Amino acid sequence: MLSAVDPLPFRPARVLIAGVTGSGKTTLARRVAELWQLRHIEIDGLFHGENWTPRPSFLDDVREFAATDRWVTEWQYTSKGTDEILAPRAELVIWLDYPYRVVRSRLLRRTLTRRVLRTRLWNGNVEPALWERDAWTGENDILRWQTNTLLKWETRMPLLETAHSHLTIVRVRHPRELASWLAHSTPEARA
Repeated sequence: MLSAVDPLPFRPARVLIAGVTGSGKTTLARRVAELWQLRHIEIDGLFHGENWTPRPSFLDDVREFAATDRWVTEWQYTSKGTDEILAPRAELVIWLDYPYRVVRSRLLRRTLTRRVLRTRLWNGNVEPALWERDAWTGENDILRWQTNTLLKWETRMPLLETAHSHLTIVRVRHPRELASWLAHSTPEARA
């Protein structure tokens, strides 16, 4: 496993971004796509159908893009079967292992913004408004979800590293580390 000070030994063509909810996986995936000229597939858009229902074609869609040569996506929906599809095809995992205060504040800011502005997300879905009765309970309790999954990657990553030895994993522990690592890992920086 590499750290944020280690140089990237190759130019990756298929990248997974791992991290707890609110760590910035999608933002980083967009940035990596631009820096390395990869296609970004937002996996939430493949999973969520109308009215937040899972799309029946989700795993087929994941298989389809994973079979292509150049992509970046968020490593999510692991309990739905994405590990068996994405891990064998990926070359690089960027693991955003940020402190709790960073991910919590990011998730709060994102959730409040989406709910106040009524931001349209995947396939027309909108998060519940702040004033709705169930906005912060049950399936809508994104803060509880983050707390419950906070240590998910810390537990899983060593197992994934063993099971998929071809994967290069870069563990980034703070947004400042990520900025520095990206500056040194772009194709231009290594030229």
